[in-house]
Amino acid sequence: MTTHQRDFSASIDPVKLDRLAQVAIKVGLQLQPGQDLVLTSSIAALPLTRKIIEQAYKAGAGLVTPIFSDDEITLTRFRHGQDAGFDRAAGWLYEGMAKAYGDGAARLAVRGDDPSLLSGQDPQKVARANKAASIASKPAMEKITGFDINWTILAYPELAWAKQVFPGENDDVAVAKLANAIFAASRVDGDDPIGAWKAHNAELSKRSAWLNGHNFHALRFTGPGTDLTVGLADGHEWMGGASTAKNGVICNPNIPTEEVFTTPHARRVSGHVSSTKPLSYQGTLIDEISVRFEEGRIVEARAAKGEDVLQKVLDTDEGARRLGEVALVPNSSPISKSGILFYNTLFDENASCHIALGQCYSKCFVGGAELTQEEIAARGGNKSFIHIDWMIGSGEVDIDGVNADGSTVPVMRRGEWV
Repeated sequence: MTTHQRDFSASIDPVKLDRLAQVAIKVGLQLQPGQDLVLTSSIAALPLTRKIIEQAYKAGAGLVTPIFSDDEITLTRFRHGQDAGFDRAAGWLYEGMAKAYGDGAARLAVRGDDPSLLSGQDPQKVARANKAASIASKPAMEKITGFDINWTILAYPELAWAKQVFPGENDDVAVAKLANAIFAASRVDGDDPIGAWKAHNAELSKRSAWLNGHNFHALRFTGPGTDLTVGLADGHEWMGGASTAKNGVICNPNIPTEEVFTTPHARRVSGHVSSTKPLSYQGTLIDEISVRFEEGRIVEARAAKGEDVLQKVLDTDEGARRLGEVALVPNSSPISKSGILFYNTLFDENASCHIALGQCYSKCFVGGAELTQEEIAARGGNKSFIHIDWMIGSGEVDIDGVNADGSTVPVMRRGEWV
């Protein structure tokens, strides 16, 4: 029996795992009676996936369709697959998912991938496969980035991920520690997780309202290796926590979440910025990123690790070198205070202010649900096959809001809200 086949579910608190499944359905999705659900997960996360599906049907789900992946199968492709196959992806699958979303299905993803799964593989093949998948998944992703449906993402403590986060521990202890960290970050370690999320969403809503009241023209980030001015899209709107999808369902797209976020202006970003945490992207770890923007576009990019993959990502399409999101997270967030580097964007982005390369969210505009793609572009919204968050905040980074007349208002000092 291989390490990947062993069952570590005994290391995970079953009560808290069940609470996480409840939060996924009742907070993350707010799944509606009769609503179908498309669920993606890895085989290793089967214990949580089964609980989520149980909670979904208890909540009145119509049909739950799980789609599974497996790390060993993914590696087999890179070890033995024909070269031409890395320029292909299962477009038929994504078209089917897009049809399901168009018919009203919700979307849920369980994450827990090995952050370094593809680090030993040919970076050219990794980049080609990622690009093919990004292009093929566009019909489905447009339903998500357009917030047409209620959707959410959450995590399960798979072994390979746990061993990277806690490398000095034996397998059982590493999984248990990562599970407890996930439970704490996801607010399910108390007796009333639904109530905890209600209070947290209210606080994020207050932050968003404050920023929307100021309606800044830009944000300026300054700190070690960073002097970056991020122009904000015309008619942008800050959001955070629970949001209303176009189908009228209020959901939390990320479990956990600590951010308030909006849409930058794709042509009004200038200066240089350095990452403050590694980026785990499709099985490759990209670390110590440093880029320079001119007129909204990245014109120089370096990374101490994974630079080949980063460069390929930036060449995905024209929008890949421009920003689609800017998000603010205090350095004192629970995930940051935990002191754990998760090597997983879902968690690490909630420990730090971050930006995202690629596609913008149309919901981050005033009246975004009624805007056409042309109107979004005219207001500065970016378009791309990708959307990749990476972290630029820390306890050494200051942020100022810049008004249209050039005057400034302190927003964050040393990583904390002013």
